[in-house]
Amino acid sequence: MAAPQNPTERAELAQALRTAVRGEVDLGATARALTTMDASNYRRVPLGVVAPRDADDVAAALAVCRAHGVPVVPRGGGTSIAGQATGTGIVLDLTRHLRKIVELDPVARTAVVQPGVILDELRTAAAPHGLTFGPDPSTHSRCTLGGMIGNNSCGAHSVAWGTTADNTHALTVTRYGGDTLRLARGTVPEALTGLPELIRTHLAPLRTGFPELPRRISGYALDALLPERGTDLARAFCGSEGTLGVVTEATVRLVEAPAARALAVLGYADEAAAAEAAPGLLPHHPLTVEGMAADLVREPAGLPRGGAWLFAETGGATPAEARAHAERILRAADALDGTVVTDPAGQRALWRIREDAAGTATRMPDGTEAWPGWEDCAVPPARLGPYLRDFRALLAEHGLRGTPYGHFGDGCIHVRIDFDLLSPPGVARFRRFSEELADLVVAHGGSLSGEHGDGQARAELLPRMFGDELVALFARFKDIWDPDGGMNPGILARPARLDENLRFEVLPKRPVDVEFGYPHDGGDFSAAVRRCVGVAKCRTAEPAGTGVMCPSFRVTGEEAHSTRGRARLLHEMLAGDTGDTGDTAGVITDGWRSTEVRDALDLCLSCKGCRTDCPVGVDMATYKAEFLHHHYRRRLRPASHYTMGRLPTWLRLASRFAPALNALARVRLLAALTKRLAGIAPEREIPVLARETFTRWLNRRWGKGTFIFSNDEVAMVWPDTFTEHLSPEVGRAAVRVLEAAGRHSIPAGRGLCCGLTYVSTGQLGKARKVMRRTLDRLGSTLGTPVVVLEPSCAATLRTDLPELLPDDPRSAELASSVRTLAQYLEEYAPDWQPPRLDRPVVGQTHCHQHAVLGDAAERRLRERAWLTGELSGGCCGLAGNFGFERGHWDVSVACAEETLLPAVRAAEPGTDVLADGFSCRTQLEQLGGVRARHLVEVLAEGLGEGTE
Repeated sequence: MAAPQNPTERAELAQALRTAVRGEVDLGATARALTTMDASNYRRVPLGVVAPRDADDVAAALAVCRAHGVPVVPRGGGTSIAGQATGTGIVLDLTRHLRKIVELDPVARTAVVQPGVILDELRTAAAPHGLTFGPDPSTHSRCTLGGMIGNNSCGAHSVAWGTTADNTHALTVTRYGGDTLRLARGTVPEALTGLPELIRTHLAPLRTGFPELPRRISGYALDALLPERGTDLARAFCGSEGTLGVVTEATVRLVEAPAARALAVLGYADEAAAAEAAPGLLPHHPLTVEGMAADLVREPAGLPRGGAWLFAETGGATPAEARAHAERILRAADALDGTVVTDPAGQRALWRIREDAAGTATRMPDGTEAWPGWEDCAVPPARLGPYLRDFRALLAEHGLRGTPYGHFGDGCIHVRIDFDLLSPPGVARFRRFSEELADLVVAHGGSLSGEHGDGQARAELLPRMFGDELVALFARFKDIWDPDGGMNPGILARPARLDENLRFEVLPKRPVDVEFGYPHDGGDFSAAVRRCVGVAKCRTAEPAGTGVMCPSFRVTGEEAHSTRGRARLLHEMLAGDTGDTGDTAGVITDGWRSTEVRDALDLCLSCKGCRTDCPVGVDMATYKAEFLHHHYRRRLRPASHYTMGRLPTWLRLASRFAPALNALARVRLLAALTKRLAGIAPEREIPVLARETFTRWLNRRWGKGTFIFSNDEVAMVWPDTFTEHLSPEVGRAAVRVLEAAGRHSIPAGRGLCCGLTYVSTGQLGKARKVMRRTLDRLGSTLGTPVVVLEPSCAATLRTDLPELLPDDPRSAELASSVRTLAQYLEEYAPDWQPPRLDRPVVGQTHCHQHAVLGDAAERRLRERAWLTGELSGGCCGLAGNFGFERGHWDVSVACAEETLLPAVRAAEPGTDVLADGFSCRTQLEQLGGVRARHLVEVLAEGLGEGTE
């Protein structure tokens, strides 16, 4: 089925869809670029995206598409691993509107849901009744029920609660053309003419052709239609990958959620030993038996001794019962070492290692890229140990590497492999390996897919598993449902080749000329963009714990404002720059001048949260700075780039006239005119300039006498722009605390600047000049420990400085000298005891602190000072220049209202509000009327003396 190619046909299609559908219809470049890929190796360019408002809209869209001969791809979270969420026609985005939990019946233990419901939303709704939905993929925070039905998703708890098919009672489905069917056990709708005969005349192959194992997801589940299995059409539909119809409503079963859980963590010599031990744990009825090897775990903190581990989760009515269950498993297991974890925080930390594996495994320990494609084969659990040995041998034979992990209790293995998918010889080896691995899986009695579906990655090889007769029945089954072939063609039945439509083939063959060094990607911007593999952790509705990523998506709910969405647009920008034409060409055709990429990046707060929270370390703040540099090169920039982007220069000039300028800023009309000219949001107040800068105060203090200190007593307090000109009280407090700890602050050279504001606005040439000047002015003091009080400036010195000046060894020396105050005290004054304050605190960890510097030292310092309470995650929303820029006010406020402002409002009287970043303090003052303080200010106050 060919999609319309000429502009007239496309315009007619768009008009017909807009007439028939009440939801959004978007055939523009941005919408198309955002949906070219899923979480797989594949890429196909669609005609556009339709976001139906309800089931009637779905039917109307399918009717229009059939009339115009346009294929349709239903899409949930877009996290499919095998390529089944990509297509060349119309993508139905079921996440925008169809996300209602229609009914939840705790007595019957069922729920009626629309396809766009996020799994965690259903679990949250069921939790007050002591219930949950059993299947739980690691993408539970963003995967949809419709997508789970399409792929027959499983997750870690399938040893206890089965697959999505096991937990689906009935479905309402709309076919290509618009007719709607109700699917349930024991009945076949009359519209499916020929289906009863297909089953009746092929009973023998249907009874003998499907391997018996817990994780057989491959192919169509035609054996569910056997009379002895109740002719369960809803079950047969599960795992059909959008090739039969579109689910508009599903009745699913809920299971009882244990009131308490414990985790038995078992260490083994290697993964084969762990795999052979896994089946022996099943008679003890654990909720999970998950496995992973040491080559996946970068930081094995909390894990017992071993080269591989099993996670066996247990449940109980009480914590004691859950622990006793886990201890029985620990005693019964023939493990090298083991422990039982009952602390919820400890369990979450361990599970995060496992859940992030889909992203973590995309980079080998040496930084080499690894890819899906053979992500989730499954064999009978008893065969898992021998299969893994043979699998490792096959990898070695082809000169490939991978890091297996997964659902050992079900015999299902996930793995990312370092295929070379960029060169023709590498792609040829990918095909040979795929064919041989398919034969190996079948030889062990397994399934090519044990969780994520066949998609384009494996469907071509289904004859090796099922034989030609059953595969021919799959095609006939597809034709009964979809005689026009409009539903997700090229997937499952009559599939595309596994080495077609690879998403890498459209990228530039040579490195792109860029400004940053991209040291973790070999200096290659394309490789940096390729980091995004589409697992979409950035699409979560709320930050996980102290996490940050991705604040703009949580506020807008738009894919274009997620880290993944922006990475997709950059990918398409690079593809368009190659000059290729036709269906595979990049959707973004004007390169660095792209308005689509610019508009998507406009709401990126440069919080750097993705650098840490993204499992593969996508650094969108850096990509944004890179893009802005090229986009505005030799062009007029927004006013805010000239004002806030060059803030250090303006503040140095203004500092001499601080009293007069502060007074003028309070004249309403003058302030309004200034903000308009400067590109500042009219709702913002202009911060007050300090009457005396921090360095003037420090030099005046230094001038009181002459002192000689040894090098190990000295620290340089960095005069960042914000501490210097806007909050020098923070610097004065830091000097006081350092002196109390027996350390001494030396005056820094004048005009030192990290270049932060230039970087964040993409003025990278200027940033580089500023950084070089700073290195020159440091001179002989370079190498002295540098205490940086502003987290964003510390992060810039740690990361942006060496990445913009990779050939200047002084940049690495300065970066390695940078410490936060807490880090410095812990390293250079470990015996100093801070004042005991005995007060609760509330506030927010700065997003750059979280992403680049870490806040472990700050946590320990607060504990030693008896400051109790946790700081919020997320982002304050001001984020340097972002929240001040015109057009960003609403998003900035919404970010603050997510976690920070509610936490501060809920605080008890007498609670100290902490915010180490100037932006965070400003946001709290301007939106909440709250004076927040840097941790060092609270400590200095506790010392009981002034700082003058």
